[in-house]
Amino acid sequence: MTDTGYSSGENYAFLEGKGIKSFIPPHGTYKGGPKGFILVEKDNYWLCPQGKKVTFRKQKLEKGTLKDLYFTRRSDCKGCPIKVQCIGNSHEKRISVTAYRKEYERNIERVNSPQGRYMKGKRQSTVEPVFGILTQFMGLGKINTKGLSQANKCMYLSAIAYNLKKYLKFTQKRVKSGAGIVYRYFSLKIDPYRLKNWFYPL
Repeated sequence: MTDTGYSSGENYAFLEGKGIKSFIPPHGTYKGGPKGFILVEKDNYWLCPQGKKVTFRKQKLEKGTLKDLYFTRRSDCKGCPIKVQCIGNSHEKRISVTAYRKEYERNIERVNSPQGRYMKGKRQSTVEPVFGILTQFMGLGKINTKGLSQANKCMYLSAIAYNLKKYLKFTQKRVKSGAGIVYRYFSLKIDPYRLKNWFYPL
């Protein structure tokens, strides 16, 4: 369970290959396909609003991401009543979607499931506050060491400092609470036996 920064088709496919269930929200650029077009998964083509096929042609790397490319035939778009709104001055419709669309869809289904919503709540209440404190207030916005082993040492020390700070805060609360009870005892002159029952009720 991570945030959107780790969303990618490659990551989804890698985790599925390892048998790991991912609950990573997709980034905002993922659309799953053009609006108004229907994907016919069995034969791997898109159906346009006018009933024409946009067929699969090839896979191609675009900016480091593997894409599936779909084209119509020029004759299909010629004379189409919505050609200008659909493709402008182009001769055919071209659709470019991630080659990991199925992995995206499976992940989105998991994220929107009851378990996915529960996992999101756990991440927001346990992981993100700690990460925010470490990066914003404890100097871990950037790790100025070389190598993973040195970076791990920085993380261990930061985790120890964070846990000590949290422990001290917890113990101070207990001390304050105990001091408050003692104050009440002396100010109200409560019988010691009754005070004992506050701590060890019969």
